[in-house]
Amino acid sequence: MAGHPTTPDGRKRQAAGKKARVPQPEEVEILYNRKLRHDYEVVERWEAGMVLKGSEVKSLRNTDVQWADAHARIDRDELWLYGLHIGEYRQAGVFGHQPQQTRKLLLERRTIDKLAGALQTKGLTVIPERLLFRKGWAKVVICLCKGKTHEDKRQDLVKRATDRDVQREMARRMKRGA
Repeated sequence: MAGHPTTPDGRKRQAAGKKARVPQPEEVEILYNRKLRHDYEVVERWEAGMVLKGSEVKSLRNTDVQWADAHARIDRDELWLYGLHIGEYRQAGVFGHQPQQTRKLLLERRTIDKLAGALQTKGLTVIPERLLFRKGWAKVVICLCKGKTHEDKRQDLVKRATDRDVQREMARRMKRGA
């Protein structure tokens, strides 16, 4: 039994004429919902798969996507994403997709049931937070959210400003002490 040729450090030697495979990153973020933290308080989050056409995947890889007023709802015991705009992929021609269509999200049955129970509570909604590729699969991180009032938003701004001032003062004192 000959086995694979190896290098002196024990790694397998690449066959002649073959290109080395470039390792792909584990996770590639496509889009992040910055308004989510400002407008909503996140109660819980899940990562869900998406049912997409090939032209939609190509458009996602080109980052031709917008949140608009994206949200998720449960219809007929399935989770659907509304309002996600994935731009048309021109090379697809007549085999392309509708940019503003609803898209099915893939979660376990018990998670969908838990989510359905939580949505019965007044004031809770499901909003997408991140859109990403994980190991080549399109995923969306959805959050169960509660809307913030004007006072909550104001308190967050004040807290952020005081934290920033404290960090600035700590950095100034560390610099002076060194």
